Amino acid sequence: MQKLRINGGHSLKGELAISGSKNAALPIMAACLLCPNEIQIENVPNLRDIKTMSLLLSHMGATIEKGTENTIKINAKNINQKFAPYDLVKTMRASIVVLGPLLARFGEAIVSLPGGCSIGARPVNLHIEGLSAMGAKIEIKNGYIHAVASELKGCEFEFNPVSVTGTANLMMAASLAKGKTILDNSAKEPEIVNLGEFLITLGANISGLGTEQIIIEGVKSLKSECFKVIPDRIEAATFLIAALITRSNLKINNLIPDHLKEPIDILRGSGAKINVSRESIDIKPPEKIKPVSFKTEPYPGIPTDIQAQLMVLNILADGHSTIHETIFENRFMHVLELQRMGADISLSRNVASIKGIKGLKSAPVMATDLRASAALVLAALAAEGETIVDRIYHIDRGYENIDKKLSSIGAMVERIES
Repeated sequence: MQKLRINGGHSLKGELAISGSKNAALPIMAACLLCPNEIQIENVPNLRDIKTMSLLLSHMGATIEKGTENTIKINAKNINQKFAPYDLVKTMRASIVVLGPLLARFGEAIVSLPGGCSIGARPVNLHIEGLSAMGAKIEIKNGYIHAVASELKGCEFEFNPVSVTGTANLMMAASLAKGKTILDNSAKEPEIVNLGEFLITLGANISGLGTEQIIIEGVKSLKSECFKVIPDRIEAATFLIAALITRSNLKINNLIPDHLKEPIDILRGSGAKINVSRESIDIKPPEKIKPVSFKTEPYPGIPTDIQAQLMVLNILADGHSTIHETIFENRFMHVLELQRMGADISLSRNVASIKGIKGLKSAPVMATDLRASAALVLAALAAEGETIVDRIYHIDRGYENIDKKLSSIGAMVERIES
């Protein structure tokens, strides 16, 4: 098992490029199951979750060909298994998004109940209810979702609460369903918009992307095309926060500023000077970081995926702040590890109260989930001395070459074997 050894307390400088979005690439890869021809996807990040999805699609009979560094070609012509086994699904929540396209194209699917980070209950009931409303017969047996449908039919379905993966699954299924499907209270995340744009490129008839109501007119078949995945807004926000906590001037390239409006506002609220260009952001830290209280919300609010990283910013701020986590009930597991580094944090159910301190202390810490691991890396960059971050397989699920990227801007980071 690998670890990161980080010698903190050093300023960073320079610029770096943001990789393609994991949360956009995964459903786009799953959507290739809808088409019996080769599809080329560009700007795909080299991550553990991408490799897991590739293995899952290959297990079903798809061929995956890696082109240039971040380009893959997927051909789902010869799918011979409509089965997503537990061994491949258990490490990645996003595996559930193969359910909709398998059912739409082949009329059957057996998909293991998903795993992923241990950050709270993420039920699949909305996926099941939505597909059932489209005419599927679904039952759960021995930890697997068994779904059959001779033909999916359009329907009107409302998500309660809003679900990103649920929206993705039903949008993909509806693309080949008979008639019109109306999805109310749909997810508005850029990754959902990117998936919808991909499906439209293949020939799907979809309107309302980025709004609460998405309308899909089913088509008989989809065609082969080439498509580019959007940059990862969560990675971009993570590096913007890294600049502030290390008191560094950085330029972050290959991003879409419109996807980061709320994070940019909250970082400006902390005192950061931010200059936004078309595809890049220059950020400069304040003399003193101001505390920023917030609550996590679905897009366009503050993403739960940067809650842990913003907590590190507040730990080093001059004053008191509160963080209200509204998405996942177990997404404060990083607090105990940050307390080992000297953070002053108290918890009351889903609210964290943080009293700013002058500096963090190095300590051995252990990552509990993907975004918690990013927070621990940020804390280690700001702390004086050497910090060992264990169980970094979490961070490799969502951050492409994070050690190399940080090293390129002056961080003292080394990947080591246990």
